[in-house]
Amino acid sequence: MRRSASRKTGQPNSTPSLNSSPADLFRSASSKATTKELERIDALYYSYANGSSAMIDPEGIEALCSDMEVDHTDVRILMLAWKMKAEKQGYFSLEEWRRGLKALRADTVNKLKKALPELEKEVKRPTNFVDFYSYAFRYCLTEEKQKSIDIESICELLDLVLGSQFREQVDFFVEYLKMIELHIYIYL
Repeated sequence: MRRSASRKTGQPNSTPSLNSSPADLFRSASSKATTKELERIDALYYSYANGSSAMIDPEGIEALCSDMEVDHTDVRILMLAWKMKAEKQGYFSLEEWRRGLKALRADTVNKLKKALPELEKEVKRPTNFVDFYSYAFRYCLTEEKQKSIDIESICELLDLVLGSQFREQVDFFVEYLKMIELHIYIYL
């Protein structure tokens, strides 16, 4: 487009000005790259989102897991939800998806799959692990004002979150919880 044509239409000139500073040129290039990345993140989101709810629902998450060749019960999917700060179990909003994928610098399934080992390392840092563990508990609260989780669910959560690091202790504690549940059931 000729310069005179852009002035007449009010369109900004795509050619950098001779007076542009290197910082301005960098910001412009960075902004364009960020826009392209966000477009790819959004396109990936909509490839898994449910058309009627415009959210990634459990079926979309299962499809994503299949494409990443990761079981949907893998703890790394819970870690991904933590990274996105997902509020509702089994669902990702566009805002949550953008937050998580931008932080992981992933705009394709392949990049997301490659980001999972690094995400595992991030979660295992002591300061992050406390936050992740608390998040995992809150994520399992499916009802409003719910403050506790049934024993079966907490046993699964403990195994998922702590089982790989503390197998013996988790097995012992899960057995203990199930024994308590059995005694409660017998006395009721």
